[in-house]
Amino acid sequence: MDRIHRAESPMPASLDGQLVVAISSRALFDFEQENAAFDPSDDAPYRALQLSRLDVPAPHGVAFPLVRKLLKFNAPQAQRVEVVIISRNDPVSGLRIFRSAAAARLPLTRGVFTRGRAPYRYLTPLKADLFLSANEEDVKSALAAGFAAARVYPESARAAESHPDEVRIAFDGDAVLFSDEAEIVYRRDGVEAFEVHETRKAAQPLEPGPFKPFLEALHRLQSVAGDQSGMRIRTALVTARSAPAHERAIQTLMSWNIGVDEAMFLGGLDKGAFLKEFEPDFFFDDQTGHCRSAAAVGPTGHVASGIANGPAQRG
Repeated sequence: MDRIHRAESPMPASLDGQLVVAISSRALFDFEQENAAFDPSDDAPYRALQLSRLDVPAPHGVAFPLVRKLLKFNAPQAQRVEVVIISRNDPVSGLRIFRSAAAARLPLTRGVFTRGRAPYRYLTPLKADLFLSANEEDVKSALAAGFAAARVYPESARAAESHPDEVRIAFDGDAVLFSDEAEIVYRRDGVEAFEVHETRKAAQPLEPGPFKPFLEALHRLQSVAGDQSGMRIRTALVTARSAPAHERAIQTLMSWNIGVDEAMFLGGLDKGAFLKEFEPDFFFDDQTGHCRSAAAVGPTGHVASGIANGPAQRG
């Protein structure tokens, strides 16, 4: 009897070891004009509009420069970054998104389109390190599920072109990189009690906030890529803290064995002017006032985490 030969099943693809960014279509491309025509009770006109513009590349969105830079860390022999479209768009509208990416020479190959349903649940199988979306509900759900997530400000000023070979990301501290423990004390008892609390606990690391894993992922990416990709990562801590409360923030980063390149302890000064000088590809903050100031000078994401966003978003 002839033996039947069967090809072995190929190993499934894996994103293990890569920095995975999940991003909505409105964060990557400027779909604000199309979004204005969207009616949740009847998406047919929106779909027809997207279909009519299928071969019209969408303008670049607020997160486009960040994605373009991150993808430069990849090489034919080393896939280090994966960017996945996670969208409430329907699959037909997804065609335009992928065609727009191809026109912009962004090598995107994966996407999830849910036609109006919440897409954040797909972050789990993707093991996403970061989720960027213009949909506040999806961002809050992602944060509650334990992911680093931010609602982008589509109207943000576009990133500067001064640093083509450097990814620049700035983070607020409390409720973003760190827990909101200190922020709770500040809001409840005032600035003097906050400073006493932080001075007394200077040697005790703060609990991690939602963006600690993303900062770790950036650190790993830089360590793995080295100088091979020609790209670098530069990070900054931009916080309203000032001395003596600055020490606990630095001690916390040291305990995590993670460094940042720049630290700005502003003591309540407006962050926008300092971010203008740093020129980040993205800035993340938990307070909408800081986000509005930052959005005037560069790409900004609101992290709806901690006491500043109400007890419903804490956890």
